[in-house]
Amino acid sequence: MKTWSVALLSQIYIPVSSAEQWSQFLAEPVKHWRQGYSARTLAYSWQEAEGFPSEVGSVMASVFPSAELLLAFPEHKVPLPGGVRPSQNDIWVLARSEGRLISIAVEGKVAEPFGPTVQDWQAEPNPGKAEQLAYLLSLLGLSEVPGTTRYQLLHRTASAIIEAQRFNAAHAVMLVHSFSQSREGFQDYAAFVSLMGGSAAENILVSVGFRSGVSLHLAWVIGNARYLSK
Repeated sequence: MKTWSVALLSQIYIPVSSAEQWSQFLAEPVKHWRQGYSARTLAYSWQEAEGFPSEVGSVMASVFPSAELLLAFPEHKVPLPGGVRPSQNDIWVLARSEGRLISIAVEGKVAEPFGPTVQDWQAEPNPGKAEQLAYLLSLLGLSEVPGTTRYQLLHRTASAIIEAQRFNAAHAVMLVHSFSQSREGFQDYAAFVSLMGGSAAENILVSVGFRSGVSLHLAWVIGNARYLSK
């Protein structure tokens, strides 16, 4: 079996006391920290919650009774092989339920798409992309993917598994926290869930079996629209 190595990123983290402080971790704060955009909306939703936002907690409870948020890291970068950029999670969460640890990669959305398709991503030249895609497919237990698959969904799900392995968590969750009033991007998410062997629905945690020794779950959670005006 082929093995991949990646460079570790910083292991020092600074706690925040307000949603506004989340903006410092964005690659382009001026561009992305705006009312009605996902970064700001997600930050206020999670910062003001005591633990999980209520809608997220309800979905998690369907599989993980009394799930407890232990740690949450905004804009958490998970290194990937191939020399391409790391997978930058909007939030990465370490949670616990009945003694079981859970790694949760959260992708916040309002009207933004899931980025390029695999076909479009491959079209941009970079010598490490073939290695990175092979790694992601191996980790997710896939032999191939349609070119129409959104690449972001692949590496975001992979990052949940990678961190589950790093923290010896039995479960990994890739959770889309969507505040879109028109369910922008849901069809792309549904196609990805189908590819992974599940059937997508809103506010449902879909279990898709073991991937690289970790029990994997996928979810699309509808966020509270009041945070769009924060």
